[in-house]
Amino acid sequence: MTLGELIYKLGGKLAQGTADITIAGVDSPDAAKGWDLVFAEDAQSASKALSGHASAVVLKPGLVVPDPNAAHVGIVETNQPRLWFAKAAKLLELTPPPMGIHATAVVGQHVELGENVTIGPCAVVDQVVRIGKGTRIDAGAVIGAYVSIGEDCHIYPRAVLYPGTVLGNRVVVHAGAVLGADGFGYVRDSKTGVYTQFPQQGTLIIEDDVEIGANSTVDRGALKQTRIGRGTKIDNLVHVGHNCDIGEDVILVALTGISGSSSVGNGAVIAGQVGIGDHAHIGPGVILGGQAGVLSGKTVTNEGLKPGTVLWGTPARPLPQVLREIAVVSRLAKRSGKSRNQGDDQGGAGK
Repeated sequence: MTLGELIYKLGGKLAQGTADITIAGVDSPDAAKGWDLVFAEDAQSASKALSGHASAVVLKPGLVVPDPNAAHVGIVETNQPRLWFAKAAKLLELTPPPMGIHATAVVGQHVELGENVTIGPCAVVDQVVRIGKGTRIDAGAVIGAYVSIGEDCHIYPRAVLYPGTVLGNRVVVHAGAVLGADGFGYVRDSKTGVYTQFPQQGTLIIEDDVEIGANSTVDRGALKQTRIGRGTKIDNLVHVGHNCDIGEDVILVALTGISGSSSVGNGAVIAGQVGIGDHAHIGPGVILGGQAGVLSGKTVTNEGLKPGTVLWGTPARPLPQVLREIAVVSRLAKRSGKSRNQGDDQGGAGK
């Protein structure tokens, strides 16, 4: 692909070089070859990028002065060079050709396959399944009955989609993920203490452009649905319980656990090891720092806070407040220790 084609698709301004420069891939400034694209966000990284072997550099406007004698190096100016670089990488990514249905795959009855679908070795596709065009089902994946998968999705090896799960377009499900399993819902007999499972017969809906990390799990609804909104990105080893509603463009980082019937608003960022109790509600744009905790039934919002404020601790509250509390406790502990030591000294002197 040429640099001009990338600019046509992604925008930006060609500040140096020619539009016919060929770009075959992306890399770091240190490792870039003569056909690679690199990016820079400050003057130091720009100088390093331009002194390397890359054929083009994407950077912020005005970061460097174009050099007429260096027309062989393309410079693209854009306000978000890292984002432009990432989108370019997607466009330059080599997509494996469709391979059809492998001889060892098992495909049930009444399965509807779009054009250029790939079903890998030992994959299992149950009955009455719909798979959209361009979707890849890798080796050993299991697709349950009545599952619907949209176009250009990628289901990595050993992922499991339980019956009735619905995926939109361009959804990526990494290895070992389990989607649509029964939620953890039980009713306890107050007399005997025996637990009986509450019906887990709802659905799981994954909207367009969602990515789900390796070994993550998302449970289906009990009597209704669990929903993961468009563009949400879920890291590895994340658990989302039944009846949850996760909004659009949400980030869920590794080892986060969200209990049943909770909701997360659009654009929220939930950092690593965050724990959210059942029936809790996280407002749009909220940022929960690592290991923060939200108690069951509580609502956390950004109301009255500056944009970008991180909430931390259990229960989660603004980080500056938590730091002040820690400082106060630390001072009290020091005073208490001094008082105790002085008391010991006075007691020892009286013996």
